[in-house]
Amino acid sequence: MYEPVFTADVSDDSNSIAPAQPPQSPIKPHLLHQQLPLIYVFRLVAELGSFQAAAHRLALPRSSVSKKIAALEDFCAERLFARHTRALKLTDAGVALLNATDGLSQLLAQTENWLVGQQRSLSGRVKLSCSTLLAAEYLMPRVIELRRLYPQISLELDFRDELVDLLDEGVDIAIRVGKLPDSSLVAKRVGLKRFGWYASPGYLKQRGVPEAPESLSEHDCIVYRNRHLCMDLWRFSGPDGRISEHRVSAAILSSDSRSLLELALADQGIIMADRLLARRYLGTGQLVSLFDEWQHPETQPVHLVCLGRNSRSRAAETLWERLAEWLQADLA
Repeated sequence: MYEPVFTADVSDDSNSIAPAQPPQSPIKPHLLHQQLPLIYVFRLVAELGSFQAAAHRLALPRSSVSKKIAALEDFCAERLFARHTRALKLTDAGVALLNATDGLSQLLAQTENWLVGQQRSLSGRVKLSCSTLLAAEYLMPRVIELRRLYPQISLELDFRDELVDLLDEGVDIAIRVGKLPDSSLVAKRVGLKRFGWYASPGYLKQRGVPEAPESLSEHDCIVYRNRHLCMDLWRFSGPDGRISEHRVSAAILSSDSRSLLELALADQGIIMADRLLARRYLGTGQLVSLFDEWQHPETQPVHLVCLGRNSRSRAAETLWERLAEWLQADLA
């Protein structure tokens, strides 16, 4: 049994602590967890041997420490300390409570060690989500770099051309194109999407180069379609600013945006695609830009998004900031 006697500083407020009163009703077990902060203060007073020392450690007034001990005594309906002018002694109930909560010190020590470890090295799982085409062109090269920089963080990649609910799907970070309807998301704009029209030199050699949007009816068009939309209405803003619309007849429909690019590279037809995603293939001569006198009348923002700060881990926060920096440069 543990029954120390301490030199105490109880002269100022020992009389202010009323004798503990018997509880008006039996102790409710579901309220015990609410007493953990008070038990921590109780153990600190017992270990340091002084209300004043405990108050100094907690950066609180000594009167606050005394009130917390009084509240715990009221809950237990027992005196925990016998207060004398120059000494502070645990009562039998106090010794019993100290022994009963001995595991709390170990729990706090283990928690502190865990926190120190978390601060020294980032770890955990982070789930990334975006469309297949953005993933292939921009995210995959950065995933390799993330693994090199943060080897303790495990990554889960979810690449598909569907709108993913971050909370329901357990996604930490996503790349979203277009307006963001969900105000609970934290977003950082990393680019701007503009559409253009492209075909391979091989296709154009076989079928000829369309001179104007009206000529699309004579060509094979490759169109993106999923369960919610079909992008077969191609809009053009002409040199005079007039906007025209042409509903193309799809030679190939696909719900995989990456496959549209691959089919165009394989001489299968004309695609409408993001200019940023096409520029690498324009530079190598694998694709040719069409209708250069026309522009698509709409642009769409590209955001890197994640859940609110209270819902994301330190690992997710770190990767989000790193990816935002990289993608802003990549999509410039």
